[in-house]
Amino acid sequence: MANVATVDIRELDRRALATLGAVIARVGRDQLRLPTPCADWTLHGLLRHQVSENLGFAAAAAGVTGDLRAWDQGDLGGDPHQAYLDSADAMTRAFTEDVLDRSLQIREFGFFPGRVALGMHVLDCVVHGWDVAQTIGVAYDPDADLVRFSLKVAASIPTGEASDDRPRTAFAPVVEVSAGSSALDQLLGLVGRRPAAS
Repeated sequence: MANVATVDIRELDRRALATLGAVIARVGRDQLRLPTPCADWTLHGLLRHQVSENLGFAAAAAGVTGDLRAWDQGDLGGDPHQAYLDSADAMTRAFTEDVLDRSLQIREFGFFPGRVALGMHVLDCVVHGWDVAQTIGVAYDPDADLVRFSLKVAASIPTGEASDDRPRTAFAPVVEVSAGSSALDQLLGLVGRRPAAS
């Protein structure tokens, strides 16, 4: 994984959550059944996934292990944006300073130091922000440092058959992007998205 010891990872994560939240705020009710760049997920399914992920990371920070149901708690209710905001708040409150150096179980992928887990969450937020923006047809321009950090995290995830039980399996196969592509397009290619410019 990328070296997260030299950055304020909690602040990066708060900003990644806010960036994703700003895109989700633009989702209309009539758009929830649209297909997304995530295979097999409608926009409703993707938003439910992100709410579930936020709550799952919060549960991991609280010491929950061995119960994958903790990663499937998402309920959008009648207000998907508010459900997201509530889950983001739970996530942020759970990751206190003392959590960063503890070992946390992240889904079925295994145990990771809290700092590394939070880096994975930043990546998730940045990529899914693009997914949502693409789905509803709005511009997406996350801060450059969030993209650079996420690119380092994505590049550090092992690939290949030997890593089938690692976080790489959460993403589609790598898509080649053109030489000289932006950092965001490079990131998207690494996680199996096909940027519009490629």
